[in-house]
Amino acid sequence: MQYNGGGYQSEAATARTRRVPAGGLSRPAGGGARSPPAARGGGGGGVAAGRCLGPRRGPNNDDHRSIVILAMNFRAASRPALATALGVRCAAAPTLAGFHVSAAPQASLRELEARVKSVKNIEKITKSMKMIAATRLGRAQRAMDSAVAFGDASEELFKQAEVEAPKDSERELFVVVSSDRGLCGGIHSSVSKKTRAAVAELAKAGGEQPSIIVLGEKAKGQLSRALPNNLVLSFNQIGKGVPTYEDALAISTTILKHNIPFDKVNIVYNKYVSSLSFESAITTVHTEEALLNAPKFGAYEIEEGISRDLAEFSLTNSIFYTLVEGHASEINSRRNAMDNASKNAGDMITDLNLLYNRGRQAAITGELIDIITGASSL
Repeated sequence: MQYNGGGYQSEAATARTRRVPAGGLSRPAGGGARSPPAARGGGGGGVAAGRCLGPRRGPNNDDHRSIVILAMNFRAASRPALATALGVRCAAAPTLAGFHVSAAPQASLRELEARVKSVKNIEKITKSMKMIAATRLGRAQRAMDSAVAFGDASEELFKQAEVEAPKDSERELFVVVSSDRGLCGGIHSSVSKKTRAAVAELAKAGGEQPSIIVLGEKAKGQLSRALPNNLVLSFNQIGKGVPTYEDALAISTTILKHNIPFDKVNIVYNKYVSSLSFESAITTVHTEEALLNAPKFGAYEIEEGISRDLAEFSLTNSIFYTLVEGHASEINSRRNAMDNASKNAGDMITDLNLLYNRGRQAAITGELIDIITGASSL
């Protein structure tokens, strides 16, 4: 009996378990040729030192050892690839009685399976939101086509009368048209950037700091951080449905009741370009004083005192038109954003399934090699 550090072992068992040196396989006690170093795949991919291989009896002893060596080299090459694919850093596996003990990747495979399930649920949500947005887009486009006449009427009046803002005053009011809903790409950021650029250009020219009124919580959150001192009024509950003329009338009436001083109103909104794009734009609304001082405004036969009503009517028309067009742009942008999100989710599911299959195959291969290695050491 001999003591081997973990217990007593008989001399016969000691003779059967011979250690393999770092340079190659040891010659079996019963004879047989030594395996060539080329079969071990070099120093880095060969069998680790201390692994036990017992002698094999029979005429195919050398062939059997060659098969075992190739199987071990395959496992040594496949385990780093598995660890890299799963993002797991594996420590050096200990050896015990001739068997290679390694951490099984079942936990990582379960994590990948959970991620695939989660992404599939997200894909279902984005596809549903895309279908809802596509359904609402048709109604929003029809409303936008009907509201075009209101915006064109005000712009044509200012153009034909050659209305301009008074030169002795530089008080401007910005009305930023946004909404309360998200998941629609960068449509809210575009009007905020347009507003910040216009205010910066006005400050660079030496003009007075303008007042800002925001329609919608999304743009309000962005502008309250960038231009907190310019915000004077905000509206919420915008964007839940197709805007109506009553909504625009309530907004314009509230603005006029607050007696905010201005000589020109700049409405910043998202202009509908096509089914794939939009752009931020600014439309201008002039005051009653600007209408009365217009060179060609006298060509219109109107009663005395109607100019004020006409200025308020023009403000309401412009707000209504920009609200409707901004709503159509938002619905279109949400549909495109959900379409892109669904495509990205599909690509992610494909990649995760590929990683899962690779890890599963590597785990099965590792288990088969462990069985072969254990059988060869008996």
